[in-house]
Amino acid sequence: MKRMFHRKIAPVSQVAGGGVSFGGKSKVSRFSTITALALFLAMIFVVLTTRLFYLTITKGGYYSRLSESNRVREIYIEPRYGTIRDRKGTVLVESRATLITLQNDYIRSVREYIYPDEMAHLTGYRQIANAEDIKQDNCSRKLVLGEKIGKKGVQQIFDCDLRGRPGKKMIEVNAQGKEIGVIAVVPPIAGKDIQLAVDAELQVAAFKALNGRKGSVIATKPSTGEVLAFVSSPSFNPELFETGDKDVEKYFKDEEKPMLNRATEAVYPPGSVFKTIVSAGALQDKVVTKTDIIQDNGFIKAGSLTFGNWYFIQYGKTDGPVDVIKALQRSNDIYFYKLGEKMGPDKIRIWAEKFGMGNAVPFEFSQADGTLPSPFWKSEFLKERWYLGDTYNYSIGQGYLLTTPLQVHYANSVFATDGLLCAPRILKGATPQCRRVPVSSEVLDIVQEGMEVACAPGGTGWPLFEFKVRNVSEIQKILSTTQDDKKASIEASLNRDLLYQTPITTGCKTGTAESHARSGIPHAWFTAYAPLTNPEIMVTVLLEEAGQGSDIAGPVAKEVLTSYFERVQ
Repeated sequence: MKRMFHRKIAPVSQVAGGGVSFGGKSKVSRFSTITALALFLAMIFVVLTTRLFYLTITKGGYYSRLSESNRVREIYIEPRYGTIRDRKGTVLVESRATLITLQNDYIRSVREYIYPDEMAHLTGYRQIANAEDIKQDNCSRKLVLGEKIGKKGVQQIFDCDLRGRPGKKMIEVNAQGKEIGVIAVVPPIAGKDIQLAVDAELQVAAFKALNGRKGSVIATKPSTGEVLAFVSSPSFNPELFETGDKDVEKYFKDEEKPMLNRATEAVYPPGSVFKTIVSAGALQDKVVTKTDIIQDNGFIKAGSLTFGNWYFIQYGKTDGPVDVIKALQRSNDIYFYKLGEKMGPDKIRIWAEKFGMGNAVPFEFSQADGTLPSPFWKSEFLKERWYLGDTYNYSIGQGYLLTTPLQVHYANSVFATDGLLCAPRILKGATPQCRRVPVSSEVLDIVQEGMEVACAPGGTGWPLFEFKVRNVSEIQKILSTTQDDKKASIEASLNRDLLYQTPITTGCKTGTAESHARSGIPHAWFTAYAPLTNPEIMVTVLLEEAGQGSDIAGPVAKEVLTSYFERVQ
């Protein structure tokens, strides 16, 4: 079988002489091929030239800038966030410029908290600003993406002043993105430093006195409202937020709620620390006089319900005939049941409002409003009628009444200032903002006398009976001239010697409020000011689900007052 081969052959033509010529139109074909090739090369040249023109002329500036941006890197430099100091100049929080980290094109300084747990709810913490923070930023110098912002506490309140202005660092990098040189630096502008009215020594003492228990301590200078101590427990470590530590998640899951500022954000029934307000309102409205007597028989009835006095319930005893001063001294519930019945719930609410309860106190920290109940309130919100028993509970700071520790402190400060209600001030040297509560000096004298005897033998404030503090300054003078090997024994002797102890007169009110919690343990309250003449300090203590106010909160208040009066000024 013959194989068939298909192949291209050149054209054939016959020439003179009978010969055969291969190629036919070869010259023409060769010319066509060369022409086509030339046209093809010309086309490529045109395309390349056009593309080169586009890249170098039309888009040259763009690619030049793109190349430059790949070569040059811009890094933000975080400004030194303002230092926070206490009233004596002690540093509480500061930024360490020597400790820097490069993260996401941002040179960050590390913020150091000198008293992290003790001051956490006061100073707050910082975090990298999210989109919502940037959107809602009201400061004149707006946030930069990736910048940290103050969260909670002083760092949130004064963030605009503390944050400063970031700088920039222009660096040249190689193809691998590594720095090979600095082109220019625009230095940051540090934030403003602030000085608080808080006393670090007193703050630490108050935190220590709470000993990790759920509660709060507030201490102020009554005449100016300057905040000397502002503690909430349990607490948290703000440095974990500063570094972005994942352990911060545990704080939000903790059943003890360490992120909750119990001084301003939690509400409780105030119990008997509310009786000072009821007394003042009833006296001012002449519902009762200083000499009016109510007989304590141990209990009182409202319909089918029985309401007892704490003394009768616990010990089976009564206080007999009681006037308003004795009622405050003994915290007698029977007296206040009857007093509340005479006043009525609406008058109780009106006077509570006049003393600053039921609304946020004029103070920069986030706050809960609390609840001041009334017959109208109960009808509107609970769809129920108001009963006499509700009035009885209201008159002793129980029932539907809810307040923050700051509100209790604020309201009772009136009796330390002879009628002035001074807003708490967190900055040292801030102008006092005070208003006068519409109660007469005679009424104030009566309530003050009741608070004085409450802290004297026979009253409920037993931790402050015959309250004395060591004369630390005098003791230190003696020890400065004592030989080292004898200092310990002599100091112990001086601390016991009554000659080196100073009596401090106090006014106080105790409170024990039903918690309605699963534990059934009441909240413990104690509020006090000292000395009686020209008070220098007022302290309010709340311990959540802890027990009797005098037994549990009273010793904490005593520790804070002791720390204040024994410190070297």
